[in-house]
Order: sequence, then C-alpha cells, then structure tokens
Amino acid sequence: MAKDDFEDEILLLISAKIKEMRKAKGYKSYEIFALENDLDRKQCWRLENGSNMTLKSLVKILKIHNVSLKKFFSELNV
Repeated sequence: MAKDDFEDEILLLISAKIKEMRKAKGYKSYEIFALENDLDRKQCWRLENGSNMTLKSLVKILKIHNVSLKKFFSELNV
C-alpha cells in the first residue's frame, strides 16, 4: 500500500467514526450538530469527509462526545 493510500484510508476511518459518533448522539445533520455545539459548520463537514483535519479540531469533537484520544483510536480497527 502506498503512503498516500494509507493516509487516505486512515482519514476515511477517522471521519467515518466522527460521523458515527454524531449519529449515535441522535444528530441526523452535521449542521445542527455544529450549531448546537458551537462549531464551525464547514469544519464539521470537512471532519466528516476526511479533509482538512487538524488534531485541534479532532480533540474538540472528542471533547464534545466525552471520548479520549486513546479510546477513539483504539476503536478504529486499523
């Protein structure tokens, strides 16, 4: 597997997990989730689609869901 393919796969796994966590909280729309949690709507979209992801943004989302980085990454099935 090429380095870029591996990086893309990891980003897709992370973004899918973020979307799954939002839906598990009962939010059908990332826009409503962003609004109710004082997040930038575009940044939520980017996080859930695997683009422009920063560690700071990921930590903010995990804090909202009350999930540690360790728990989050242990559940990714990489």
